[in-house]
Amino acid sequence: MNEMDPRTLTGKTVVAGVFGWPINHSRSPRLHGYWLAKYGIDGAYLPFATRPENLVDAIRALPKLGFKGGNITLPHKERALAAVDDLSDVARRIGAVNTLVVREDGTILGDNSDGYGFLQHLMTSAPHWRAEAGPAVVLGAGGAARAIIVALIDAGVPKIILTNRTESRADNLARELGGDVSGRIEVIDWTLREAALEGAGLLVNTTQLGQAGQAPLQLDLRHLPPGAVVDDIVYVPLETPLLAAARARGNAVVDGIGMLLHQARPGFKAWFGVEPEVDAGLREFVLRG
Repeated sequence: MNEMDPRTLTGKTVVAGVFGWPINHSRSPRLHGYWLAKYGIDGAYLPFATRPENLVDAIRALPKLGFKGGNITLPHKERALAAVDDLSDVARRIGAVNTLVVREDGTILGDNSDGYGFLQHLMTSAPHWRAEAGPAVVLGAGGAARAIIVALIDAGVPKIILTNRTESRADNLARELGGDVSGRIEVIDWTLREAALEGAGLLVNTTQLGQAGQAPLQLDLRHLPPGAVVDDIVYVPLETPLLAAARARGNAVVDGIGMLLHQARPGFKAWFGVEPEVDAGLREFVLRG
């Protein structure tokens, strides 16, 4: 596949896009552009730098402009809840929207595929992982953690051990999800994060610690079982110090780029009518962007 694909758009072009502020960091246009070219679709996926105060108006304009939908990225995912006509069950539970679908009647559905993307990538990269293998230790209590916890609970993980540097945020998250998870979330102090690894089947870092330009994640893995899977949603660098340390001791590891790739699949199918494939070519193409 060529780096530049000189396709010509027509009057039948199907259009979607991504809304964020700022937006120049987003790899979604490159990702969807790859699929549009691969499947020969007369479509376009555009980035929209949208100030927070303009988000609702921008979303409400989609049906009027003939858009099929779009994605929502930071910092708009929670604000988008108020701009749609309907919410999927998972978006309601997570409390955030990352995918918009304009339906035939012009109404807008708000959905969230972040948890789906996380789980699909986890199962693809670590096919031996089983939800019932043991508790999942989740580091961080932001929007990504919320989506991931909902996905893990739905997958059948028996217990989530949640910890965050600011414990009140973890407490609030557990409380807000409490009705859905029936007490399956245990919040622990950040200083106890290493001891909590004993008996875990999965460790997930949802924080920015370890990301390029951020502080390192201080975590000794000595208590983590050798059969546990370590997943870091950071993808710059692709192999974080956490993943390198886990790999060195024999744990299976899951990098962060796959979550981004897989979360895009439901939206692409809804807008362009094709179930896209996540493959090595796509990974390489997106990582070069």
